[in-house]
Amino acid sequence: MTGQPKADFDAAPQQDVFVAEFRRWRDVRGLSRSALAREMGYSRSYVSKVESGGEHASREFAQAADGALNAGGSLRRAWREQNAVPAPRKPPPAPPAPVEPAGGLVVEHDHAELFYDNGSYRATMRRLLVNNGQQPITRYLIRISVDRFPGDPERSNQLYRDNPLTWEEVDLQAWYGDQRQEPMRWSVQHDRDAFKEVWLLFANDSGRFPLYPGESAWIEYTYTVSDDKWGHWFRRAVRLPTRRLSVTLDFPTDLDPAVWGLHTSMTAESMPFQTAVETRHEDDRTIYSWSTEDPPMHARYRLEWHFRNHVRAARSGPPKPSETMTALGIVQEGDPMLRRPSRPFTLPAEAEDARRVINELHAATQRIAKAHTFGKGMGIAAPQIGIERAAAIVRPPGSDDLITLLNPRIIESSEQGDEQYEGCLSFFDVRCLVPRPLVVHVEHQDISGERRITIFERGIARLVAHEVDHLCGVLCLDHLLPEVHPIPVEQYRGSGANWHYPAEG
Repeated sequence: MTGQPKADFDAAPQQDVFVAEFRRWRDVRGLSRSALAREMGYSRSYVSKVESGGEHASREFAQAADGALNAGGSLRRAWREQNAVPAPRKPPPAPPAPVEPAGGLVVEHDHAELFYDNGSYRATMRRLLVNNGQQPITRYLIRISVDRFPGDPERSNQLYRDNPLTWEEVDLQAWYGDQRQEPMRWSVQHDRDAFKEVWLLFANDSGRFPLYPGESAWIEYTYTVSDDKWGHWFRRAVRLPTRRLSVTLDFPTDLDPAVWGLHTSMTAESMPFQTAVETRHEDDRTIYSWSTEDPPMHARYRLEWHFRNHVRAARSGPPKPSETMTALGIVQEGDPMLRRPSRPFTLPAEAEDARRVINELHAATQRIAKAHTFGKGMGIAAPQIGIERAAAIVRPPGSDDLITLLNPRIIESSEQGDEQYEGCLSFFDVRCLVPRPLVVHVEHQDISGERRITIFERGIARLVAHEVDHLCGVLCLDHLLPEVHPIPVEQYRGSGANWHYPAEG
């Protein structure tokens, strides 16, 4: 195996535990130091000192950071781990912050490939480095960071505490040169359950090969992560001046993959890629490619995907509606998540998290709309895509305008109501005849935290009430009258048509 022997893979020094976790979550959330300082109520200089190791984080700082970064308790736990170690008589000097070599290092081309097969992802990173500085470069920092449930940090943290990412399974290997002429050793900077920082060394057992001023060279490294630890997303972050960035995703065609991309930065909200992701087929593989020129510093490009045929029916014929929804990433009835009340957002402190969840919901509606026609409109709540937060969106029939609901609750309902058949993405094989009020008054918040009251009527009221129920752990099955049972979708004759209401006046 290329690299250092297993005995050299020591854990990060205990004084770095909190700093490593803090840096990781700031990077995951895409917040600048200034933005994070505002969210925490601290000065930017103090946040910088803590992150660089020049200031020791207090318990209060750790709690504020955990809340601002929505780290699910990870930062509080890291602080406890760090401070559980008895302090030495004379504290050693703070280690330097693990930043990439400075002084003119440029990435001429950053190319990433992700290959999926048989329950495992293999990432291959190739970078053409140019030393425009005055000093030789002898090492290069890389990061391996995974998040199985990006919208649910508590769930992800628990997963990696119980089953941490190990060096044996990662199988990190690295080379120097366009044709992998020289294997590279490495040293571990930080080793956490779901996050690794590693210095690739421009050296091996045979010699050293620094990158001198004016020279350029390719480096390449690969690592493996199983799909029970890797979520359906792959992010590229621009941390050094970069001329060209490209990404390739390679999936089995029989999984019927669907891929899309989002561009974010530390100062801007998520937005779709400016150029389309290209698709081609080779034998039994579907390959997605995307690239951009001169990406701005601190930009983040995130590709996401779903396998629409991940759940294959054992029988012949088309998949059941519920199987289609499962393949599109919709949590199905029987999952305890659908019965738990969702955690509200603290706004505006958690505005970035709220925007991210809403973006995930938007992406889900786009995937689902390609698989099914919704004549009555549609809605989806965050628990249905595995995120236990109080957010939902509703798409009215015949409209591209979306109703966004953050922390909603019904505060008033009309006495007059009716019964109509409803479908639910979480048990889409049946339809339920559900009584609902014709008018609901909903209190909700906008992203700035301002509270609003919106009145919804008729079909929109039904859609909104259905999604608010989801956020309370209630399903439309719970509203069925005695002796009324769901009917199979095959028996339902209202598919593709709007609900019927008598003419007003």
